[in-house]
Amino acid sequence: MKISLIQAILVGVVYYLGINGTPWLSLLGSTLLQKPLVAGVVVGIIMGDPVGGAAIGAAIQLPFIAYISAGGAPPTDPGLAGTLGTALALAAGVSPSAAIAIAVPIGLLGTIIWVLHMTIDVFFVHMIDQAAEEGNMKKAVFLHIVPPQIVAFLLGVIPVALGCYFGSGVVSNIIALLEGRPLQALEVIGGILPAIGIAMNLRSISKPGILLWYILGFILAVYMGLETMPIAIIAGIVAYLYTEQAAKQELQPAPAAAAASDDDDDDDFI
Repeated sequence: MKISLIQAILVGVVYYLGINGTPWLSLLGSTLLQKPLVAGVVVGIIMGDPVGGAAIGAAIQLPFIAYISAGGAPPTDPGLAGTLGTALALAAGVSPSAAIAIAVPIGLLGTIIWVLHMTIDVFFVHMIDQAAEEGNMKKAVFLHIVPPQIVAFLLGVIPVALGCYFGSGVVSNIIALLEGRPLQALEVIGGILPAIGIAMNLRSISKPGILLWYILGFILAVYMGLETMPIAIIAGIVAYLYTEQAAKQELQPAPAAAAASDDDDDDDFI
């Protein structure tokens, strides 16, 4: 499958919309498109194969299932892996397991784009500080929104579009050269990589406060035979009630603190 220039640009736009900080999908959450599963479906629609895009996106999602970005220093970029990785995998016609082995290194390259993006944005921060000192808040707001989004658009769309347009033929040729045992080895490696994301999830699930919910879900799925959708709905209801209860407990003052406050009041009265 050959990727046209229009398709390559649209895939780049999908990647840009999924960058953390873009305001255009704020109601849904800009990071929604950062998920390889979601990005894979959208890229599949652009390339005329939504089912294949969903299958490849779901496979790429597994290594990133426990992904977290803390402190502004992401270890990898699932958005780039989900968009460019899915596009190249669809163009090359590889299996979802082989697509994982292609997408994971691409995700690592995404950190370069992120660091470059943040480095350029530092200049806008100093300009905003100067505008704030001058009392020009309109200029500060403009510098806070418009120039960073232009930079994000250029850094997001251009590399991905070039990678899709010129990289599809390269990847297809490489896959053709690897036909046989090398490609089988690549698929085996791709099959192992999801274990990393699953293991990270299991590590968090093993905590006492979470393990009981995992066991409950296991019972619902295995012994009661419920499908994924009703279990997900039940989990959403339980999560909502649990969160509401935890929030109410946090708002209530601690008994010890309340008693200490009463003692202080008595001493003041005496």
